[in-house]
Amino acid sequence: MTEQTAVQEQSASKVVLPDAQTVTSVKHWNDRLFSFRVSRPASLRFRSGEFVMIGLMGDPDPKTGKQKPLLRAYSIASPAWDEELEFYSIKVQDGPLTSKLQHIQPGDQIILRPKPVGTLVHDALLPGKRLWLFATGTGIAPFASLIREPQTYEDFDQIILTHTCREVSELQYGKELVESVRTDELLNELMGEGFADKLVYYPTTTREESPKMGRITDLLKDGTVFRDLGIEGLSPETDRGMVCGSLPFNKDIMEILEGAGLREGANSEPAEFVVEKAFVG
Repeated sequence: MTEQTAVQEQSASKVVLPDAQTVTSVKHWNDRLFSFRVSRPASLRFRSGEFVMIGLMGDPDPKTGKQKPLLRAYSIASPAWDEELEFYSIKVQDGPLTSKLQHIQPGDQIILRPKPVGTLVHDALLPGKRLWLFATGTGIAPFASLIREPQTYEDFDQIILTHTCREVSELQYGKELVESVRTDELLNELMGEGFADKLVYYPTTTREESPKMGRITDLLKDGTVFRDLGIEGLSPETDRGMVCGSLPFNKDIMEILEGAGLREGANSEPAEFVVEKAFVG
């Protein structure tokens, strides 16, 4: 091997990532879910609830040896004021991206395209009294941002976060998140003590035994949620909704909301509820 070839191989093994950000921490919640935090580009401005494209370089092409970035849409789980960016992800063992992403360590780099977009933002909703955040699985990520956003508590008298998963361990991220919000000194300072009394957490499981079993869609349809929370029902005058989950879940929740007279909104035309359609989690 010539010296020139050695240098070429060495440089090829150190591919410089475009739009690179550094991983600062990683937490594995179980064998299917993990969260991680990365450095935040100095120029990045986003609204709580939006998402960005993140990823890693793919495997070299067998013929050309060139690598292309593998990018997927990920909601930013941290609020707009946070100095870092947090993400919450599933692990898919044969997934093109998550099979690699689940092995990242602090100090590693990921690709982050600094162009945030999304519909799960306050601007897409008309003013109301009660905000429902409906999530399944990693669909809780944008709501992790929104329940740490002061505007959420300024705009609504009550915020109800529902999170439906198959097993209890899949609820742990949301459970610890809500607990951290209730004891967050910065938010208490910004919003005043007792602000978190507005936040209601309603977790359910569909497979493993837990205090509340069942799909949130079924529990809404039979009135269980409203009885549990002491609420008469959904009304377009008072209730607003945000939805993020699997495609069937999104459709079912939309039907329930529309059946109660709520209309779907968007950034350009605010209404009573919004659904994130860019990805399913």
